[in-house]
Formats: sequence, structure tokens, C-alpha cells
Amino acid sequence: MNPAPQPSRSVPGTPAVDVVVVGAGVIGLAAAWELRRRGRTVAVVDPDPGGGASLAAAGMLAPASEVQYSQEPLYPLMAASAAEYPTFVSALEAAAGASVGYRRTETLVCGADAADRQALADLRLLQMSYGTTVEQVSLRTARTLEPALSPRLSSVFRIPSDHQVDPRRLTAALLGALVAPGGTEGCPSGRTDGGPAVLIGASATGLLWGGGAVSGVVLEDGRELAAAQTLLAAGTGLSRLHGLPSGYAPPLRPVHGDILRTRLPAGAPPLLEHTVRGLVHGVPVYLVPRSDGTIVIGATSREDGRNGASAGGVFALLRDAQTLVPAVADLDLVEVMARARPATPDDRPYLGALRRPDGTPVPGVAVSTGFSRHGVLLAPLAARLAAQLLTGMRGSNPAADARFLAAADPHRFDHSSPNPPAAAPAAAPPTTPPLSTPPPATSNRSM
Repeated sequence: MNPAPQPSRSVPGTPAVDVVVVGAGVIGLAAAWELRRRGRTVAVVDPDPGGGASLAAAGMLAPASEVQYSQEPLYPLMAASAAEYPTFVSALEAAAGASVGYRRTETLVCGADAADRQALADLRLLQMSYGTTVEQVSLRTARTLEPALSPRLSSVFRIPSDHQVDPRRLTAALLGALVAPGGTEGCPSGRTDGGPAVLIGASATGLLWGGGAVSGVVLEDGRELAAAQTLLAAGTGLSRLHGLPSGYAPPLRPVHGDILRTRLPAGAPPLLEHTVRGLVHGVPVYLVPRSDGTIVIGATSREDGRNGASAGGVFALLRDAQTLVPAVADLDLVEVMARARPATPDDRPYLGALRRPDGTPVPGVAVSTGFSRHGVLLAPLAARLAAQLLTGMRGSNPAADARFLAAADPHRFDHSSPNPPAAAPAAAPPTTPPLSTPPPATSNRSM
């Protein structure tokens, strides 16, 4: 049963909008910007835009490096989103007038000992089965590419297609593009820009209902924000929202990670040009160099419920990073941070329209959350799919988009779901109409 509507206490000075997006991490911001480009008026609700997991993320765009065993349905999403990144970045930088730190430098994956070498060689076979290029190179060749690599490494693999972006510059650009006045740069052909978005620095605590449909959100102080449609991109905060459709409680848990930012001493030459990932006695670690001279080192993965950074985690990251690149010991440590990634049981996100227990769609609401450590990588694809769901527009390849949405079905862990985790994603294009748009009611180890 849907919650009974309450007397209206609308947000002063904020008219009803086409779409309200709950959550201003990279996923919510990218979706909001895509919706604005498609002519929708948008409001974004978050007390700290860009301050969650997106603030800590390293920004590796690495579908090949992120291949893992028993996660076959995830790779097509990662590969498709990585392929969309150049166009996404070009349009965003034009709209924001700022760089997002997108770099096409390759990734080098290193092994510390013989067991690491064998593990990476075995993983290479899986990576290559997806059609990716993973080249084993000699240590001499690797140190020609990156002289700072340790001469004691057991193995190095080169992945040309794995790149990077700076998540902090990315979220700043998205915020800038969202509120920039006028202009249709980068808008889909024939569409008019929806106008500057409204940013509301508050938490959403629940959903508004009217006429059997979701019609906006309730803020923490009881005020209401009416919207024709609502996108729930609240990360781990999804489960804390009141008024979710009856029976909808997807498994979602916070996975905390420690991550470090280091900087070269003043006047020192660059230490790294490539992203360096590796295994050190079976434990993953990475170093991501930025154009401003900082190097991101990460990241642990723990489910101990502790929000702060772990001393043991920080020690292990510095120790293992120094095993791959000894000169890490000479860097300045400028930031230690921990954030919680919103994780699902199978590491695939929840993305799609919501349904009632009987399978009928709930008008006016969709979800986009649970991206775990892949949020930055999956942002372009997730934004496009969410915008298509909410606007009724289709992409250039509806069959592929249908497979992506089937893999990310937000109801796949429901007992009655037609797409349980082990099921093959559906290949047919969607035949259901887009989310309906009722009139606005009056009454959110590796980063």
C-alpha cells in the first residue's frame, strides 16, 4: 500500500520540476546533466554534492583491469561506458568550460612475486576472452616506460585501453554545467536545453505519492518538492528513504575504503605517467598520477562499519605501493580519506524503473545506485540509460541498452524477479512505454 499523501509544504521559491534527482554523487549529477540536455527541468537534492564516495574515487576508467572471475554480466556495461567517455567528456567540458582531467595514458599492471605473476597471467586469459588487449612486457621494457618501477618486480602487463579521469574535476564540471545559464552545447539534436538546475542542499527523507504514482520527495525538515518524476541515486542512503514502493528493499551495503593522496616535493620531476596497478603478495594496490603532480594511492576494502580511515589500511597501502614504486617513500602525504561505496551482492548496479510486487510499474520513479567501485567508470552509460527511461527517448542501439538494463535490474534479488542474478540478460529491446509523467502533486578494495 502506498503511503497516504500529506498536506503540502512545498519548498519556497522552488517550482515543481520535471525530474528531481536524489543524490549528487557522480551518478546523480551525470544523470541530472543528461536530463537537462534533453530538455527537462531538474532539481538535485543532496546536503553535500560530490562529497561522498565520488570525492575519494581514483577515477580509473579500466574495464579490462576491473575484469573479475564470475562477474561476466558486468564487463559489457564497463566496456560500453568506457567507449562513451570521449563523447561524454567533450560535451561536458564544452558545457562547463573546464577540464575534467581525462587522460588516455595506458595502465601497467605489475606483480611483486612469482604467485602474483601467475595470478596476473591467469587473469590475462580471462581479460583476453572479452576481446581486450593485455600485453605481457619485459621488465626492461616496462622500466623504459616507467623508470620509477621497482627492478624487483616479477612481471608487468600493459593495457592500452585503460585510461583515467579526475573525479573531483568531473563532479565540479557537472555541477558547473548543471547551473550554467542558457546554451545548448552538446544537447541531443533537435532538443532544447532544460535550463539551469536547482540545487537543494538538504537530505531527502522520503517519497511523495499522489494518485498511485511517486510525485516528488520530502526533505529532512518536512518540506516537499513536487516533480513529475524522481530518480533515486542516493547510494547507500536508498534504504533510509521512507515511502519506497511496497516490498522494495534491495540488498545494499556500505563497503568502506581507505585512499591516500600524495604529492611530489616542490621542483621534483614527474614520478609516473601511467596508471600503475598491481598485486603485492596477492593484495591489489594502485597508483594514479594526476597532471597537477598528485598521485592517488588506493584502496582498501572493508566492511567493518568504521567511517574513519584505518591506520592498518594506510600502512598497508604505503607499504605495497612502495613495493611497486620505491620512490613513493619520498612523496609528501597530503590526504588520508575513507568513504563508503554502495555495494550490491553481485557488484552490478541497480538501474531501472521500479515495479510493484505484482510486476506492474510504479509511475514516476526510477533508481540508479549500487555502483560499488565502478561509479565513475559507469557514469556516462548510467546517465544516458536513466535519461532514456525518464524521457522515453531511445538510444542508437535499443537491443544493447535492453541487455544493460536487464543486467542492472533493480528487482533481480526479489523472490519474484524475472531476472535473478544467474539469468542471462534479455536480448530483446524494451516494449514497455517510458515511465509515465503524471502532473506534479500539490499536496542517494578499489575506488
